[in-house]
Amino acid sequence: MAKTGAGLTEAETAAEESSLKKELRRLVGAIIDGEDYTVDTADRALQTLTSLKALKLKRRSVSVALAAANGAATTVVPDEFRCPVSGELMRDPVVLATGQTYDRSSIQKWLKDGQRTCPQTQQVLSHTVLTPNHLVRDMISQWCKGQGMDPPNPVHDSDDNVITGSDRTHLNSLLEKMSSSLSDQKEAAKQLRLLTKRMPSFRALFSESTYAIPQLLYPLSPGRANANPDLQEDLIATVLNLSIHDDNKKLVAENPLVIPLLIESLKFGTVETRSSAAATLFTLSALDVNKHIIGKSGALGPLIGLLEIGHPLAMKDAASAIFNLCLVPENKGRAIREGAIGVILKKIMDGVLVDELLAILAILSRHQKAVEEMGEVGAISCLLSIMKENTCERNKENCVVILHAICLNDRSKLWEIREEENASGTLSRLAETGTSRAKRKAIGILERLDRTASLFSLSA
Repeated sequence: MAKTGAGLTEAETAAEESSLKKELRRLVGAIIDGEDYTVDTADRALQTLTSLKALKLKRRSVSVALAAANGAATTVVPDEFRCPVSGELMRDPVVLATGQTYDRSSIQKWLKDGQRTCPQTQQVLSHTVLTPNHLVRDMISQWCKGQGMDPPNPVHDSDDNVITGSDRTHLNSLLEKMSSSLSDQKEAAKQLRLLTKRMPSFRALFSESTYAIPQLLYPLSPGRANANPDLQEDLIATVLNLSIHDDNKKLVAENPLVIPLLIESLKFGTVETRSSAAATLFTLSALDVNKHIIGKSGALGPLIGLLEIGHPLAMKDAASAIFNLCLVPENKGRAIREGAIGVILKKIMDGVLVDELLAILAILSRHQKAVEEMGEVGAISCLLSIMKENTCERNKENCVVILHAICLNDRSKLWEIREEENASGTLSRLAETGTSRAKRKAIGILERLDRTASLFSLSA
């Protein structure tokens, strides 16, 4: 077995290093937490840190000596390629929240041991996400090739977002405060909002218990959702953060408290709360099963209402949610019954969220009732104007898709389209230069115009 400084084996050296680290953490904790720490405590902390540094240097010198004994005396690994924790050449360099780079296996072990600080800076970590450092990995690979060595193979660990017992304990403590005083509730809600935003591992914890979400939403019981706007805002934002996690989407949507609470927040919350509620419905609607749940719950009416009179940020989130929900056929009918066509066309005519709302209209145009309403409220001139003036090819495509549906439904509208085509040739240009789908729809309308003209000539 290889020996290190002072004749110690690798195992003995590792044990001594671990012991020194524990002692250093204890002393530093006493200095930071103690109101009146002694000078002796500070001296012992410095001595321990010095001993730890000396041990690390000895281990590195032994590594070089062993390399020399094996015929590789000239190969000294640059410090920037060594993991600050293990001192070894990094196989899979990753970046911690503080911006420091470590070898994945070493920093994961550090985190699994319950540490929540950066080993180099001692900063408390805002999250435990490990981001691959491709630049350093490429530099290591090039250096290895230059030394005639094979680049190190990464040792992958699928658990990037480490969940520890301390995380579970902290979450339970925060959830317990939800049934305490208002000040405790507000403090815990702010922490939960921050933790679920920055730490994917905290989002995942909610999927481990069926009681976590009811505990979280306890302060927002029916009829009390907007009793305290700040508390409501933080809790709805937390639900949004939770819904981002794929394993939580079904759990959140199926909880009987969540969707009614989101609907109430859409109606009566602050601007940020309404936006978060709409964004949550959008995120949850990524699953088809959730589209049905949300649609049946009556959420489309409040979303359309928010689209009509909401803040620009909230309107965009509402439009995204409506689009997703209307991908399910039965939700198209629900949206139309709630007045979606009139609201959307008015916003488009006002130049608001044109891209997003045209996409919704294109989906709704597959519904007979929507096409009838669009023909009645003057959609044709608006759509033709966008096709002439808008430079976005996707918008032109959606316009011609909607026009094609109107033409198939109501032949009387062909005359208005024919007048525009004779004056500007908008459809002819689109049939030549549009997207493949736009070309097909434009050609279909032009052919229908030609057939109608032929029939008119024969009848005349």
